[in-house]
Amino acid sequence: MTSATSQTAFPVTAPAVGPERPVAWPRRTVRTLANGMQVVLAEQHTFPKIGVELFFRSGNALVSRTSPDLAELTSRVIRTGTHSRTSRQIEEDLRRMGASLGTMAGADTSAIAISGLSEFAGKLLAMVDDLARNAAFPADEFERERRQRLEELRIERTTPAFLANERFRRVLFGEHPYAIVAPTEAQVEAYQRDSLAELYRQNYVPSNALLIAVGDFASDSMMALVEKTFGAWKAGPAPSLAATELPRPRGRSVHLVHLPGTVQTEILLGNLAITRQSPDWRRSVLANAIYGGAFNSRLVANIREQKGYTYSPRSALHALRHHGYFSVHAAVRNDVVAATLTEMFYELDRLRSLPVSEGELADAINYLSGVFSLGIATQDGLLAQLSTVYLNALPEDYLETFREKIRALQASDVLEAARRYFDSANAQIVIVGDRVQAESQAILFGNVKVWDTQGHELAG
Repeated sequence: MTSATSQTAFPVTAPAVGPERPVAWPRRTVRTLANGMQVVLAEQHTFPKIGVELFFRSGNALVSRTSPDLAELTSRVIRTGTHSRTSRQIEEDLRRMGASLGTMAGADTSAIAISGLSEFAGKLLAMVDDLARNAAFPADEFERERRQRLEELRIERTTPAFLANERFRRVLFGEHPYAIVAPTEAQVEAYQRDSLAELYRQNYVPSNALLIAVGDFASDSMMALVEKTFGAWKAGPAPSLAATELPRPRGRSVHLVHLPGTVQTEILLGNLAITRQSPDWRRSVLANAIYGGAFNSRLVANIREQKGYTYSPRSALHALRHHGYFSVHAAVRNDVVAATLTEMFYELDRLRSLPVSEGELADAINYLSGVFSLGIATQDGLLAQLSTVYLNALPEDYLETFREKIRALQASDVLEAARRYFDSANAQIVIVGDRVQAESQAILFGNVKVWDTQGHELAG
């Protein structure tokens, strides 16, 4: 007999996707001060808060050949004291305003970020200005941050994901500054406080700066406050990254980083690709979402759901300022390295050979459009999207037209992007794991070079 419970009707299909809601874009004001600092203001009156981020268009890549990671260490020490405030005073000032502060550096940018209540807008800007112009680099704080970086580096050298990314970037970028993502312990030991101060003096200049503020303010009064705070900052020459020839490998090669005793193997493969300034960026993003960039992607369906090789495989497009690259990543059991690589390349080649179905295309477009909408719903999200536009010199209407242009893409766009930018035949492969377990599987996919965790090549 069928129970009453089992007779309860449940929908067997998901409801249709509703119409896309329009975005109420905030008022945006863009101006360049006389000293060269670009200013972008976006009003968002949902909460009585503001977020401010001061970017400098230079980062670790500028000095990576001589002092890897120096821009990151510089950014950390900046917040530990100025000529008028100690580290403790900075923290007390932040506490009084209920504000948060962050400093950071990547390959192409360094930044000072602060957020807090709108009523403290003047004081928040004044703190950013103080850190950007008057950092003191206290000797004891420098030493503490240097020791902290050494400890982090020692941990990173035991982490498969870090080792894979480090070797992958070296393989892809060769002699270009983007090739180096981390220093050696000896390099960190050799860093001097004066080196940080010199990098700061050369790079933290208004002609190299972009200030973005998002939040509850009137743009006219906020612009006047920005002018008052930063207008007297004297201009200086902006640094630039020297052009460097990139490797153009033919055929696949494998780089195995030997990490003894691991129970999993880290796989990372890919190739050089494009930056956000490319007219093909949107269709490449769509192709990536279908291949492995979304949780309902082909890669996830294959090696996670069907094969059970890994929990969370992913692919991504990485856009640095001057160059970009495409990557595919998974951490898998030691015994399925070759099987995983086979499926990764199978899905790549399938995407490069056959048009996607209309249903799969629609799902990926809805996913990208939804993620984009979520990404601009908060102050932090909107600020991040604006920084992408202005740091990469994208069109002024880039954000406003993003969803429309994504929705206009077709299966032919995906096929063309995959053929151009997902270079299966010349992909470079990095594997991090126990050599005994992985080498016999790796050799099936190309010539193998073996490295230790310090970056030294090992004998065959």
